[in-house]
Amino acid sequence: MKRIHLFEFEDFAWFPHWLRTSLTRLIVVMHKFLGSSADLTQLLNRALAHSPVPAIVDLCSGSGGPMLPVFHALKAQTGLDKLQLTLTDLYPNLELAAAINGQLNPAIRYQTQPVDATRVGTELRGVRTMICSLHHMPPAVARGILQDAQQQRQPICVYEISDNSFPIALWWVALVPNFLMALFITPLVRPLTLRQLFFTYLVPLIPLCFAWDGAVSNARTYTLGDMDMLLEGLKSDDYTWETGRLTGKAKKLYLLGLPLAR
Repeated sequence: MKRIHLFEFEDFAWFPHWLRTSLTRLIVVMHKFLGSSADLTQLLNRALAHSPVPAIVDLCSGSGGPMLPVFHALKAQTGLDKLQLTLTDLYPNLELAAAINGQLNPAIRYQTQPVDATRVGTELRGVRTMICSLHHMPPAVARGILQDAQQQRQPICVYEISDNSFPIALWWVALVPNFLMALFITPLVRPLTLRQLFFTYLVPLIPLCFAWDGAVSNARTYTLGDMDMLLEGLKSDDYTWETGRLTGKAKKLYLLGLPLAR
């Protein structure tokens, strides 16, 4: 495989929750800028046609990414008025969970108990989504996540906003652009807290972490060739796999796993 498995700060249990949330809020802004919602609406329309129930189980949700606007766009479509969305994470964003669950909308909930993407309970049924998160998993774990979706006959949609196309020896060149990007997009963060401003512009801890994790994320991203290696031996007559590249403001990759009628 081309990818290399460096560390990201967000992966560590000891990483402060407020700092993890600050980074994931920046990622939400990035998704808006890159048009992820439109991409995912298209992909999930296809995946939901293969789902046993009209539901989406978002894994590794963090601060929600693009999934809330995607959900509302899908739910407005004919035939998806009963669509449900469950956000989950190994390190749940409890502030966002309180805000979402406090709205008492039965169609959307953020599960406050940790959910490990490698051990999704059978009670969580529907299209599984992994938005910019499969790259966090080493190959054996990533393959296990895909295999579990296949064995439980649940559709899965993997989406990445980078394609690891740089020569791997140059993975570090994105550090400075990522740092500057954090400074540029922070005013667009919602909610924007004094702590996020302080640790961005006065003590630039957030941009430093964002720069490192962003550069490493690209180096860890599974290329289309890497995805083919993950899928070796998983192809079957009743479950189909598809990988591809989406164009736009960034080079984006996707992987769809779809159960077929028996």
